[in-house]
Amino acid sequence: MAKLTLTEFLTLDGVVQAPGGPDEDRDGGFEHGGWLVPYADEDMGRFMDEVFRTVDGFLLGRRTYQIFAAHWPHVTDEDDPIATKLNALPKYVASRTLEKVEWHNSTLLGGDAAREVAALKERLEGELQIHGSGTLARSLMAHGLIDEYRLLVYPVLLGSGKRLFDDGAVPTALELTDSRTTGTGVAIHTYRAAGRPRYGSFALDE
Repeated sequence: MAKLTLTEFLTLDGVVQAPGGPDEDRDGGFEHGGWLVPYADEDMGRFMDEVFRTVDGFLLGRRTYQIFAAHWPHVTDEDDPIATKLNALPKYVASRTLEKVEWHNSTLLGGDAAREVAALKERLEGELQIHGSGTLARSLMAHGLIDEYRLLVYPVLLGSGKRLFDDGAVPTALELTDSRTTGTGVAIHTYRAAGRPRYGSFALDE
């Protein structure tokens, strides 16, 4: 059975929209695209290289697939650990609007995304990685399908935009398995899903 991991860039207030450029995603009149770029450094690059060393396949939402497919096939450096994996390994695309996917080794998942992904996890081995794909990630979190979260939290507040954890998210406990900070102040936390939250009280005994 495959392990499903999520790697996500987000601001301190949880925004995941358009981290890499002004025109990535202007939905809702979003004007803060590219907020990640000033914080990119070698520490972040090393972490992402580590992430891509463990991947056996990718699961992408429509918008992230289109962004990746427009960029990574043009990166042909055989020593680039990210481009080589993205261009060669299987890519599964969850979309209800795309009719076909043409990037090498891509497969379009139709119908109910949660059901399709649950079947993929049962059928595949190794690590299946989600990058970005916030809408898809939220739908899979609601069904308890994500096994590990790699959250790169950037020291910036935007006050608007699409968020990873929105109202109505399923209450979930997480176990911290790794934590580090980059030279530009990006806090990288890795969590393992740990079931439902537990609760207590600081109320004094009578």
